[in-house]
Amino acid sequence: MLKNKVAVVTGGTRGIGYAVVKKFLENGAKVAVLGSRQETVDKAIAQLKEEGVKGEVLGFCPDLTSPDEIAKVFAEVKDTFGSLDILVNNAGVSARESIYTYNPDDFGKTIDLNVKAVFVCAQAAAKIMKEQGGGVILNTSSMVSLYGQPSGSGYPASKFAVNGLTKSLARELGRDHIRVNAVAPGITKTDMVAALPEAMIQPLIATIPLGRIGEPEDVANAFLFLASDMASYVTGEILSVDGAAMT
Repeated sequence: MLKNKVAVVTGGTRGIGYAVVKKFLENGAKVAVLGSRQETVDKAIAQLKEEGVKGEVLGFCPDLTSPDEIAKVFAEVKDTFGSLDILVNNAGVSARESIYTYNPDDFGKTIDLNVKAVFVCAQAAAKIMKEQGGGVILNTSSMVSLYGQPSGSGYPASKFAVNGLTKSLARELGRDHIRVNAVAPGITKTDMVAALPEAMIQPLIATIPLGRIGEPEDVANAFLFLASDMASYVTGEILSVDGAAMT
C-alpha cells in the first residue's frame, strides 16, 4: 500500500510508533525512525531486523522542537531516499498530575513535545512536500482530546491542540495536495498499560464496548489507511480507534 513511499515517524522506537514503522515497512515504504536517544533508535532498528522486517530504515534523534535540527534531518531523509512523502507526528508525553500540584514547567514541557514539535515537524515536512507536489501529514491525537480526563490537564489540552492543528493545516495545505489527518487511539496495550496489574486493567476494559484493550497494530492499521492512496479524498479528520470507549 505504500510502495516507493518515504515516511518519517517520530516517537517510532516503541509502542504505537514502533507498530507504525513496522507496518509501513511491511507495506513497501522506506522509513526514518526518530527517537529521543540514539540508543533507543538503534535498539528499535535492531529489533525490526530480528523480527525479519525487510526494508530500508534510517534512524535519528533530533530535538523535535528545533526547526534547524528538524530541517537538517528531513533534508537528509530526502537526499538519501529521494523524497519525503509521509510524516507521522507520534512522539508525545502523557500527564496525570492534579491541578493543585501541577508544576507549570511540567505543563510547558508537555505542550512543547505534544504541540510545538508537531508544528515544527509539520512545517518542515510541508515545505518539502509542496515542492515535490504533495504528501501526507498524520498526527497522533488521543481519545482524551474528545472527552478530557480528570487529571493531568496538560495532556488533553495538548491533544485538543493537535486536533486544531490537524483541521487547520488540512484546510491550508489542501491546495498544495498535502493531506493532514489524525488518529485518536483509546486505551492501547503499550508497555505502560501492559505493566498494569489485572485489577486495574479489568475496570478499563469494562468501559470499552468491544470488550478489549486495543493493540498497537490496531492503531497502526489506521495510520496505514490514512497514509495510503485509499484515503486520497480524506483530510482534516480525527479518526478514533478506541473500541467506542468513553471514560
